[in-house]
Amino acid sequence: MIEHKIKRTIFILFAFIGSVGTMFLMDPSAPYWYDYFQRSVGNIALDYLTTLAYCVMISEVTVFVDKKFNKLLPWNKNPLKRLLIQTFVQILSVLVINILLFIILDNTMDLKTEEYSHEIIKAYWGWVIGSILITLMIGTINAGSYLISNWKKVETEIAEHKIKSAQHKQAAAEAELHALKLQLDNHFVFNNLSVLSELILKDQKLGFKYAENFAKVYRYLLVNSKINLISLKEELRFLDAYLFLIKNRLGEGVVFKINIEDSKLHMRIPPITVQLLIENALKHNQTSSESPLAIRVFTNGSNELVVQNSIIPLMNKPDSAGIGLNNIISRYNLISEVQPEVKQTQHLFIVKVPLI
Repeated sequence: MIEHKIKRTIFILFAFIGSVGTMFLMDPSAPYWYDYFQRSVGNIALDYLTTLAYCVMISEVTVFVDKKFNKLLPWNKNPLKRLLIQTFVQILSVLVINILLFIILDNTMDLKTEEYSHEIIKAYWGWVIGSILITLMIGTINAGSYLISNWKKVETEIAEHKIKSAQHKQAAAEAELHALKLQLDNHFVFNNLSVLSELILKDQKLGFKYAENFAKVYRYLLVNSKINLISLKEELRFLDAYLFLIKNRLGEGVVFKINIEDSKLHMRIPPITVQLLIENALKHNQTSSESPLAIRVFTNGSNELVVQNSIIPLMNKPDSAGIGLNNIISRYNLISEVQPEVKQTQHLFIVKVPLI
């Protein structure tokens, strides 16, 4: 806004200096200049104020015409047509303004002699030609400023798009890498294989079911790690298999409550989101049958999926770079204007992720 006002002020000063200079250059021997500095200060000041008011008028009209044409006929649609029509309208505007001024001049000044009238008319047409030239120059400068500004805007948008695309690829690569790390994590694999071997010895049917769900988890990670969004229904199918592994590994040390509205199942989230949040809860809290960790997964009226867990701090806190949460937030930055909300109270850790 300030930059716009400064530009308009510069146009007015340009028109003022141009008008006075053009009048002098067109006829430096005119009687108007002979006794110029012998006139009273008030007379000179009035002359300058009148000229300044006129320059404000033509510069503002020029900017107004240019602004209107930017909306009605942008330069990028038909530049030749825009140039011809805008030039015609700007010249016509100057002629209309000067005709009105000449009518006022004719009615307020006493043109006593034919010679004096001739000098007035000669000066008037010189003034009109000078005004048209100044108007066209202001229009050209304003159009150039608009085109440069628009070019910078387009270049900035292209640069931002490239940056966003690079960030998207980086976030996708990080999500894939995190999924691969989970697949190859020694503790994760060892724990599940240990549980699987125990179950096979105790209950072959349950062991088979455990192996089946173990395979579903890995299949889901492999297939969906590169996908930006997946339906909540598909994510919950994976979650069933993942929770089956956790319940058989931790037993009564963790309690899950899942409450998802059917009307929200068609909505989408980044894949592996729920698993990352549950993994985060298990990583930072104790799990025991005496004091089980409570994890709730539910939807709310704000089209959000909420993963909430009780806080039972570990005696020795694990080293954590917050990769899971940061990854989820990074992916939402790239696909949605609404961002996840992370909140911690004295007894609860709550993450709300938007459903898209």
